Amino acid sequence: MTRPKIGIIGNQGLLNESFPIHLGGIMNSTAVAEVSGGIPLLIPADPALVSVEELLETFDGFLLTGGRPNVHPEEYGEEETAAHGAFDRNRDAITLPLVRACVEAGQPFLGVCRGFQEVNVAMGGSLYPEIRDLPGRMNHRMPPDGTLEEKFAIRHAVTFTEGGVFHQLMGAAKVMTNTLHGQGIKTPGARVVIDGHADDGTPEAIYIKDAPGFTLAVQWHPEYNAANDPVSRPLFEAFGLAARAWADGKRPQPVLKAV
Repeated sequence: MTRPKIGIIGNQGLLNESFPIHLGGIMNSTAVAEVSGGIPLLIPADPALVSVEELLETFDGFLLTGGRPNVHPEEYGEEETAAHGAFDRNRDAITLPLVRACVEAGQPFLGVCRGFQEVNVAMGGSLYPEIRDLPGRMNHRMPPDGTLEEKFAIRHAVTFTEGGVFHQLMGAAKVMTNTLHGQGIKTPGARVVIDGHADDGTPEAIYIKDAPGFTLAVQWHPEYNAANDPVSRPLFEAFGLAARAWADGKRPQPVLKAV
């Protein structure tokens, strides 16, 4: 049986501080292959190399990955400041229209961390540049030191809307997740439903209201230990089912509906 083709949004970087490369985390590819059951294929997120139309024609679903660069604040009508950090305008130019096109067509995507923020901005929302500077908020950033296991350790609870999409998917109204982000949703975009929050009020899980397809996104990093984590596994499994349905021509095919 042919596996659905999952496009993994890549990031730009430097190898040995000299050679420009497109890169993607092995954890993303592993989660897509082993849990979603798809063929993981890295997308160079640069409009000089690929177009949104080509991507839509080539792939059955998209994983909008995390990444160190942030969405540029001009994309939501704000001025750039030092607090906004580094940027990748090429990725902005691909992912934001890609999200909107997928929402319209019902083509599935799963947003993770920066990808979660991209979904909100693509739909007209805005972001806080630094969550930890807000009154009453915890520091959601990745610990600067420690092993990989310590960096991706479970650190806080996320509570879902009772009976909502994520509650149905997880089979629980509250779950525990890791947290490795600096920015977060300020104002939700049009049709963006915030379906889960951290205890400090930070939005952690969203989907697009009345979208014909799979549009789930989370602020944490479910790709870490996705095959074994009880929160990550159902998320990637549901995404894989949606991509499989798209590949089989059953489109659009939402996996879950809010009740």
